[in-house]
Amino acid sequence: MAEKRIVVVGAGAIGGYTGGNLAHNGFDVTLIDPWPEHIEAIRRDGLALEGITPEEFVLARPKTLHLTEVQHLAKERPIDIAFISVKSYDTEWATMMIRQYLAPSGYVVSLQNCINEERIAALVGWGKTAGAIAAILSAELYAPGKIRRTGAKNPPGHEVYRVGEVHGRLTKRIEELGAIIRTVDTCKVTDNLWGERWSKLCVNGMHNGVSAASGLSGNDIRQDERIRRLIIRLGGEGVRVGQALGYRLEDIAGQDAEKLARAAEGDRPALDEVESLMLALRNSQQRSEHQRPSMGQDMQKGRRTEIDFINGVIVERGRAIGKPVATHEKLIAAVKKVELGQAPPSPEHLHAI
Repeated sequence: MAEKRIVVVGAGAIGGYTGGNLAHNGFDVTLIDPWPEHIEAIRRDGLALEGITPEEFVLARPKTLHLTEVQHLAKERPIDIAFISVKSYDTEWATMMIRQYLAPSGYVVSLQNCINEERIAALVGWGKTAGAIAAILSAELYAPGKIRRTGAKNPPGHEVYRVGEVHGRLTKRIEELGAIIRTVDTCKVTDNLWGERWSKLCVNGMHNGVSAASGLSGNDIRQDERIRRLIIRLGGEGVRVGQALGYRLEDIAGQDAEKLARAAEGDRPALDEVESLMLALRNSQQRSEHQRPSMGQDMQKGRRTEIDFINGVIVERGRAIGKPVATHEKLIAAVKKVELGQAPPSPEHLHAI
C-alpha cells in the first residue's frame, strides 16, 4: 500500500491532518494548497500535528505544492488516490485541476463536510469517485504549518473515518483505502456511504451554523438550553428529510436518529435522554476547549461559509419532498446576516429562531 501515490488537494484542518499523518506513516503523499505561507512553513519547518495530549504530537514532512506549482505533477508518477479536501464551493475546480494527473486506475475521494460525490463524478465519472467521511474528527489549522486536533484520538466505540463506494459494494480498492486511512485513526469501510453522508450532514447542520451565527465554541453551544433545543430541532428536521429520502441513517452525534427526531417533535423521554447525552459530551474530556466547528472557524477568519452546502442542502431536499425545514431556513438567514457583516456574531441570533 505504501507505494500508492497519494495527493491531497486542500491541506487545511482535515486534509492536512489526514495527509500529514499518512506521510509520517510512510506513504507517498503530496499536499496541495492555495495558502503560500502554509506551504512555505511546511517546507521549512514541517507540518506540526498536535492533539489533546502531548503524546499525539507528530512532525510530518510531506511533499508540498502550491496551486501555481501543480503542473509539476506532469513530471511525476501518476496519482493513484486524490483526496479532495477543499471547501464544497471549490470542489469542481479542484477536481478539474487534478483529474488530468490520475493514473488509469486512479480515483478521487471526497474528504469533505458536505455531499460532493455527484459534483466530482460529473467531472471524472462515477467509476473514479469514492467517499471518505471524517465522522468524528475535529481539527483546526491555527497557523501556517500547524494543525491542532481538538477531539480525542481513537474514541471508544466509534470509527473516526468512514469510507465507501458510491454504489455500496465492498470493493478491493475501498478495502485498501480503509486500510490506508487506519494508519491515521480508526476507519470503517461501509456499504452505506449515502446514509453515512446524510447522517454527517445532519451533524454539521446541527452545529456548524449555530457556532458561526453565535460566535460560540462547540462546547459552549451545548451549555445554553435554548441553543441546545435549537440544535435538537435542526437535527430532527434533518433526520426526517433523510428518512423520507430513503437513507439508512447512522447515529447522529452519538444519538439514535429516530430518537433525535422524536426529541425534536416534543417526546419528553426522548428529549431528556438526548439532552443528557449532549451535556455529557460537553463535560467529557474527549474535546478540547479549543474545539470549534469548521463554519465557526470560517466566520472567525472572515472566510466564506459552507452554509448553502450544509443546511442549504437539507432545505433544498426537504422542500422538494414537502418536509418542514423552517428551522434550517431561519438559521441560514442568521448566518448570512453575520457573514455579510450586517450584524456581529451573537447567541441572540439563535434565541430568535
